[in-house]
Amino acid sequence: MFLEQLTLKDYRNYETAHWHFQNKVNVILGENAQGKTNVMEAIYVLAMAKSHRTSNDKDLIRWERDYAKIEGKVSKRSGSLSLQFVVSKKGKKAKVNHIEQAKLSHYIGHMNVVMFAPEDLNLVKGSPQIRRRFIDMEIGQVSPVYMYELSQYQKILQQRNQYLKLLQSKKQTDETFLSVLTEQLIEFAAKITLKRYEFIELLQKWAKPIHAEISRGSETLTIHYHPSIDVSEKQELSRIIEAYNEKFAKIKNREMERGITLAGPHRDDLSFAINGKDVQTFGSQGQQRTTALSLKLAEIDLIFSEIGEYPILLLDDVLSELDDFRQTHLLNSIQGKVQTFVTTTSIDGIEHDVLLDADLYKVVSGQMTKW
Repeated sequence: MFLEQLTLKDYRNYETAHWHFQNKVNVILGENAQGKTNVMEAIYVLAMAKSHRTSNDKDLIRWERDYAKIEGKVSKRSGSLSLQFVVSKKGKKAKVNHIEQAKLSHYIGHMNVVMFAPEDLNLVKGSPQIRRRFIDMEIGQVSPVYMYELSQYQKILQQRNQYLKLLQSKKQTDETFLSVLTEQLIEFAAKITLKRYEFIELLQKWAKPIHAEISRGSETLTIHYHPSIDVSEKQELSRIIEAYNEKFAKIKNREMERGITLAGPHRDDLSFAINGKDVQTFGSQGQQRTTALSLKLAEIDLIFSEIGEYPILLLDDVLSELDDFRQTHLLNSIQGKVQTFVTTTSIDGIEHDVLLDADLYKVVSGQMTKW
């Protein structure tokens, strides 16, 4: 698939903008704070219905405007598809081929993207929250039902935390409602956990050979999923539900004392090992970066294996963060295969055939024009 057209209205520092893109590498050049990343973010938001940079949707709206609108035309094997995403102070609206989608989970997945930005280098050494977000966004693209299950889980989790606070402060004493919420939470938690296990299995399958290639055969990458329950490998859904029931029974008193939910997918984590050693603790910066790069390249192949089309790749200011060898490997991997958007302040010093054939765009003060 590839993005044919992109139109922005009152998005960040773009008042109005419209571009046509080819199914190739598109390099967006410009100094910092001119609007390069805003274009990348807009493509990401069009696909994922949320930003990778902010959790506050109002940040996307141009100063003193009521709404921001992103429109795109996507070419897929099944034909062209028009997407529209609007963020206003009242909320979000998404349309596919001019038909409004009742739920955002119905919208996500029509256009697939893989974003690789400098903050993704923190996938390995950053907080568990970064790794959970990585898992959720990638599974959501190939499994819309996962996004629905995750949003339901988060709603019930919020309710449960609120009720635990009431029990903690003795404003409530009835534990029956807590049991009802726990049962509902477990139903979605178990499904999320199972999907995550299946995803990690697939990710490992694709990332392991990529990592071996980048490390010239000297390193073997393994990925481990750490759920907050006593399940060490992928199990039947019924066994996962059972494990959650056991866990919540054990920690019930502690949760009421602390007024917060102490187990569930919102507390899961991932870890990565190279030749059996934990990369976060023992890996060099180079090994941590190679791991992050392997995961991102694996996503491209994983999405293709699941939906039969390559996603759109967004490389936001990341080339300068990689050494020549990793840079070359990344560019070789995408050559002639994936529509790619690259932002950078300069392509000086990056010598590769991919960039010789690329379309170049220049961004100055919220104006992007083709060179």
